[in-house]
Amino acid sequence: MAKSKKIVFTGGGTVGHVTLNLILIPKFIKDGWEVHYIGDKHGIEHEQISKSGLDVTFHSIATGKLRRYFSWQNMLDVFKVGWGILQSIAIIAKIRPQALFSKGGFVSVPPVIASKLLGVPVYVHESDLSMGLANKIAYKFATTMFTTFEQPKALTKTKHVGAITKVGVAQTGQKDILDNIKKQFDANLKTVLFIGGSAGAKVFNDFISNTPQLTEHYNVINISGDSSLNTLQPHLYRIDYVTDLYQPLMDLADLVVTRGGSNTIFELLAMKKLHVIIPLGKEASRGDQLENAAYFERKGYARQLQEPDLSWATLNNELEQLVENAKTYKEAMAKSEEITSPDDFYHLLVTSISNK
Repeated sequence: MAKSKKIVFTGGGTVGHVTLNLILIPKFIKDGWEVHYIGDKHGIEHEQISKSGLDVTFHSIATGKLRRYFSWQNMLDVFKVGWGILQSIAIIAKIRPQALFSKGGFVSVPPVIASKLLGVPVYVHESDLSMGLANKIAYKFATTMFTTFEQPKALTKTKHVGAITKVGVAQTGQKDILDNIKKQFDANLKTVLFIGGSAGAKVFNDFISNTPQLTEHYNVINISGDSSLNTLQPHLYRIDYVTDLYQPLMDLADLVVTRGGSNTIFELLAMKKLHVIIPLGKEASRGDQLENAAYFERKGYARQLQEPDLSWATLNNELEQLVENAKTYKEAMAKSEEITSPDDFYHLLVTSISNK
């Protein structure tokens, strides 16, 4: 009997640390692989895997947050991470997979370390221009780290593959909803979509609520993360969360205002969608979104606006500049060679595993 092929996935904490895994897993299952996932049963990864309906065995481990600053909680979390490593060793030793694939997040550190200790090849994916702390640790144990952005030559284990982006196709089942939205929108106005990642962005939500000029000059779509804001009224559609409706709403938008998360901005690049990036600042993040936004502006893909400068006047100016120079931005995006199809990346990953 042929030996079954097995792979373990890990990654979690945010939807961004699960999305690529959810793109790859069906491809492995279709090709006859037995798929396992190591994560936190209380985390977004368990929620996403459970509702995906995929044939995946989920293994829960203890996880601790990795902090760059002093906190007494760090001492407790050291023990959580240690326990998570021991749990991961037991899980991986029992499964005996051909490889582990990590998308990052704090929960990925114990499985990555355990895999290295057990001699299982470790493949990691980094979306941002600079690594987060979890992936900085993972890099030390990785066989290969695939990256969205070019990395310094000193990082010899990295392989630049660009963004692995799956841009969906509009769902015909959403036609009634879209028709209702269009009835409330003015066909003579540009449509602006505000998206702040999977959980929305409070700064966008508050700005829309407190800026009546927006709906006087634009049709506005707000993917908010807050169900209390859900509404459909003249020139305004607000929805807390979308799945099948995501691509149709993107298609409806002429312009997009977004945070600087790698997954979203590369989706916009793939769709050649005009966009303004308002990144999270260093007071609320490690600065990765600032780096991503600066890169996109430098490449001519987008415009950026810093959050403290956000006002009706400044945002309207950025949107008008996008419209006025639309051809230039779209041509720059069309020339980009930074998008890799999920199929191409899957074949690259499988080939890498097979060669080990």
